[in-house]
Amino acid sequence: MISFVWTPGEPLPAGTGGSENYTIGHVRELNRRGVAAQVVTVGLGTVDGRDEFVDIPFQSLGTPEGVSDLAGTVVFVTDFPDIATRHPAYQILHVPPPLREDERRRTASATRNRGLIATSRFAARLWSTFLDVDIDTVAVVYPFAEPGFGLVERPAGDPLARRILYAGRLSPEKGIYTLLAMLHSDLIDQDVRLAFTATAAGADKPQGRIIQRLVEAHPGIQLVSARKAPHAMATLMAEHDIVVMPSNSQYWHETFGIVSIEAQHAGCRVVASDDGGLPETDCGAITLVTADDADALARGIRTAIALGPPDEGVRRAAAARFTVEQSVDQLLAVLAHPRAASPAAIVRELETLARLPARQGRPVRPPSEANRLTSTANRPLTNPEPVRDQIDPSSSTTAIGAR
Repeated sequence: MISFVWTPGEPLPAGTGGSENYTIGHVRELNRRGVAAQVVTVGLGTVDGRDEFVDIPFQSLGTPEGVSDLAGTVVFVTDFPDIATRHPAYQILHVPPPLREDERRRTASATRNRGLIATSRFAARLWSTFLDVDIDTVAVVYPFAEPGFGLVERPAGDPLARRILYAGRLSPEKGIYTLLAMLHSDLIDQDVRLAFTATAAGADKPQGRIIQRLVEAHPGIQLVSARKAPHAMATLMAEHDIVVMPSNSQYWHETFGIVSIEAQHAGCRVVASDDGGLPETDCGAITLVTADDADALARGIRTAIALGPPDEGVRRAAAARFTVEQSVDQLLAVLAHPRAASPAAIVRELETLARLPARQGRPVRPPSEANRLTSTANRPLTNPEPVRDQIDPSSSTTAIGAR
């Protein structure tokens, strides 16, 4: 059994973020292959989100300490206290390390005994630096787009109109304020052919409710309901030409960006911040722009419009990358391989070695390279290289603005 453990006291929400999509998709595909897998929630009983995922096995624990009794492999999906498990556990690193010192100490302590799984090469570098561990001890298992995004039909629209979608949460780190500022750019606000849409994803949170009112009041953008099911989001994306991801880079770095690959699978062009893991989401139809720059975002949209819609060959090639099958293959390979030593294990080994008395005439030597367990097998099994920084006439990928 592989148990994917969610944050204590929080239900697993449908259609609100990449962590949820990643978790549910993995559990569904593992069970399809005959590998037992489940979602584990804590402190909520059956009111934990399972009603929105009728094909997904759930188990509810009364307290966080209950994870100690879980059989099989435990994978912590989000933030979880430092509690011992029967077998070595893993931590998926969906978000950047925290900013505040007390949270940084708590996070470092909670992850010190766990195998580390990042969602991009960028995230692996970020977390290895934060935890002061060899980057080769951080595995990479890429996210994916559900198959429906590559199969959804794109309806015919007005050939002169350009429909642009913001599909991220209504939260500052997703760049919603950069988007609102961009709407007033002279490159955008006088063009009546442009139609902007945002979804209400994240409006269930306090900051999201505030931003929702701002978006509702703006005449230049239409707010529609959040799309909670993958097929509903795929349909919405297929009704648009461009999807924007103006993610913030000042205090947040997008570790990957599932919305980007979903949009490219659905046949959209993507205009995204050239920051964090977003460049790794390149499926052939992405334009990268300087983060936190409304003018760069406007110029990126203009570039995407000039490039025109991706042709069917580009879309088919995009849909063959970042699939759930590829992601689960990577995950199973990481779980099957002997786990790299955790930071805490390395510290204990060094402390034990330091306490040993030195033998006469033979100095105590540090652990061998073999004992460091920094196996290259924990490197990403799929390593798509993004095309960037140059405008290649043979490619649909461009970069706008300076880093």
